[in-house]
Amino acid sequence: MPRPRGCLHPAPLPPSGSRRALSCGGRVLNRPYDGHVAEKSVPGAQSISRAARLLRLVTSAGDDGLAVAELARRAELTRPTAHRLLAALRHEGLVDQDERTSRWMPGPELYLMGTVAASRYDITAMARDIVRSLAVRTEESAFLSVRRGDETVCLLREEGSFPIRSFVLSEGIRFPLGVASAGLVMLAFLPPHDVDAYLERHPDLPERWGAAHGEPRLRARLAETKARGYAVNPGLIVEGSYGLGAAVFTREGHPQWALSLTGVEFRFGPDRLPELGRILLAHAHQLTTRVSATAR
Repeated sequence: MPRPRGCLHPAPLPPSGSRRALSCGGRVLNRPYDGHVAEKSVPGAQSISRAARLLRLVTSAGDDGLAVAELARRAELTRPTAHRLLAALRHEGLVDQDERTSRWMPGPELYLMGTVAASRYDITAMARDIVRSLAVRTEESAFLSVRRGDETVCLLREEGSFPIRSFVLSEGIRFPLGVASAGLVMLAFLPPHDVDAYLERHPDLPERWGAAHGEPRLRARLAETKARGYAVNPGLIVEGSYGLGAAVFTREGHPQWALSLTGVEFRFGPDRLPELGRILLAHAHQLTTRVSATAR
């Protein structure tokens, strides 16, 4: 599958929720990973899995929202099924529909649920100054992502001062593990049996994300990542857009988060890459230490 081109843009940063850099070469890059595995492995969970898939799609669209036809297409559902599930979710306050555009957006109940869950799962408050420091030190865009099941979700984005930027990643965007630098480094530091199980669950990675994500090549990058200490994504999602990722660990040693950098290819050359890696690892270690110190 050819990689999309033309997704590198100069500043300024697009408004929050923009889809500008996420639809490249006619292919949407941030399609949430599906829940087909849950549907097949947990009896009676099909409706819940489908509704959860729609919720992820709606939240990943941000303020722009998505039309029901597009939601149905991305969720691989018929339009009547998607509309029926969305109507049920709206009744519960989990999604809302814009009266003017008819697009579906996150509902108020999601905000309340997220506020309650944040005290346990969210580290954005303690990470914000570290992400900002990473952007200042490197002059590149810096991010914090979290692992959610078989996906990574971007929680924070901080712009660097370099005027040419890559808009592959922003808050709320999801990628499968092993795709993008944050997901690659988190997968690399999982126990080997978890890596094997993940690859067995998702044999379609090369079909969705290109031949470079086939198992042999992906395993080679995982080994390189673990040996190096941080992941390098050499333009595998958007040509010309490079990424680096370093894992942030829980108190128990699990790779639950990642710090990452993205930028244009010539900014990540062999003369600068080692220094970027050292800075990234130092900030990831700082955040890991902070997480461990505040763990309850």
